[in-house]
Amino acid sequence: MLKLSIRSFDLPLKHTFTISYDSRDVQPTLIVELQQDGHKGYGEATSNPYYGFTIESMTEALENIREQVESTELTSPEEFWSMMQPLLKDNPFALCALDMAANDLYGKMNGQPLYKLWGLEANNMPLTDYTIGIDSIENMVKKLRETPWPLYKIKLGTPDDVAIVRELRKYTDAVFRVDANCAWGVEETIENSRQLKPLGVEFIEQPMRADDMEGMKEVYKSSELPLIADESCITEGDVAKCHGLFHGVNVKLVKCGGLTPARRMIAEAKSLGMKAMVGCMTESSVGISAIAQLLPLLDYVDMDGALLLSKDIATGVTIDYGKVYYSKENGTGATLIA
Repeated sequence: MLKLSIRSFDLPLKHTFTISYDSRDVQPTLIVELQQDGHKGYGEATSNPYYGFTIESMTEALENIREQVESTELTSPEEFWSMMQPLLKDNPFALCALDMAANDLYGKMNGQPLYKLWGLEANNMPLTDYTIGIDSIENMVKKLRETPWPLYKIKLGTPDDVAIVRELRKYTDAVFRVDANCAWGVEETIENSRQLKPLGVEFIEQPMRADDMEGMKEVYKSSELPLIADESCITEGDVAKCHGLFHGVNVKLVKCGGLTPARRMIAEAKSLGMKAMVGCMTESSVGISAIAQLLPLLDYVDMDGALLLSKDIATGVTIDYGKVYYSKENGTGATLIA
């Protein structure tokens, strides 16, 4: 039978991380450990004020189902997710940590990395971007020069967004992606797409409010850059809703409830002719190593979370100049060292 352990950590960031609606120097995170047959699997979910999930609420949700978890024998992560999802339907972040741990454990019990158990091969994998949070233009330039990278995600949502990108372009030939985190309006998005395209921007992520689907119809028709949904695509049912409004979806494991539903969302996006991306929430190497297992399925990935930390609590996949290298460990490849 399974044994459940729950721990929380404060992950210190190298720099204050600011997006259009949040700013932080420390990222609280919850680590779930599942043990069975002498093996340990690890899962993670960070707290998030935008979605309203705290370390306390995730811990409480998991403690409330401890008896059900510990009376279960893990034979399949998919079956386990189906059993746990009704019990954690109001807390997908907690469900994510539990599902991730179950998948990691399953891989270790079967002596293989997850991606191999899924029948995938480690080729044609996208590079991960490196995120530059909102700051003064001077500090954003400093961060960019501090970490040379082939691909940057630039957080926007200020009165000077185009000027920021124009200034950053002076210092690198790297591909840019921009993420407005719901901060723009319809005309602003369309006009920004026209100005950002010549500056080497690959796509715009979540330009407008998550619920402004009417506005997105207009933007989708007129934008000169591809549009990727983030806050508008939370759970499995949202993928189809984003079809015809966005060119792709950014799947976040914590928002949808783990690796198990994320794989289904990626498959659905592909079936609809949309691009598939997975993003991170400033996780440690526990969460980042789980994301890495999905790489062969993805068009884009944003998995720089552990790179933004001044101290990690785990080992796992490593990243060098955007390229991801798998750990020699099985499962997700993550090992807790804290």
